[in-house]
Amino acid sequence: MSPTIIYIIAGYILLMILAYLIQERFIFKPEKLRPDFEFRYDQPFEELFFEVAPGVRINGLHFKVGKPKGILLYFHGNSRSIKGWGKYAKDFTRYGYDVLMVDYRGFGKSTGKRTESDLLNDSQFVYDTLRARHPEDHILVYGRSIGSGFATRLASDNTPRYLILDAPYYSFARVVKRFLPILPLRWVLRYHLRTDLWIKKVKCHTYIIHGTKDMLIPIRHSEHLQKLNPRRITLIRIEGGRHNNLPSFPEYHAFIRDILQE
Repeated sequence: MSPTIIYIIAGYILLMILAYLIQERFIFKPEKLRPDFEFRYDQPFEELFFEVAPGVRINGLHFKVGKPKGILLYFHGNSRSIKGWGKYAKDFTRYGYDVLMVDYRGFGKSTGKRTESDLLNDSQFVYDTLRARHPEDHILVYGRSIGSGFATRLASDNTPRYLILDAPYYSFARVVKRFLPILPLRWVLRYHLRTDLWIKKVKCHTYIIHGTKDMLIPIRHSEHLQKLNPRRITLIRIEGGRHNNLPSFPEYHAFIRDILQE
């Protein structure tokens, strides 16, 4: 074997090792908050902590309305914390729904080491807490971007009223493959989040909202998801919408209104 080939193989192995070790920095971009940070919003809310396991606390914000029609469990994207995402609660409280937003491990005030299985278990723990207080047909699950995988898994294992996905991915590996096509993601990637497998088991109706100009997660991901369960999935296209600006479109709010008023 020539030295050139040896160097190429060694470099490839080194690249795989680096990708495995540092991928968390690219997948998650958390904003951390001090334990004494005080949230402030112009609508009623309660700060909550979910004691998931020893040393693991999941922080959440419960935005409240009078005589709620139900409660929407919101899983946000891969950046910031519920401090910034909280402003989107108005998109749902204005139609008479409570909203519970939670931070993933290592985001905001939430603690604990992240793994895919732990994040999925955390979401089920939060859902179980809601289910103990609300009938399941009063619970809606909303997943935004990376949160769409957690939301879909929850809906596949439970029976909420609706599942709403905002710019979801077919599978997380398919997103990463666009940027790192040469790596064996089956072995290197620590987060696979198989929305494509879970959505087949979802029994409630699913609404997918996706921008037609989304360059990070192209709309074809949602189109392929819809084909997996077409009778129970409605795909809503936001013409010209990109990955991070759907709430700036009146059509987005009109669709949310129509879904929540059904």
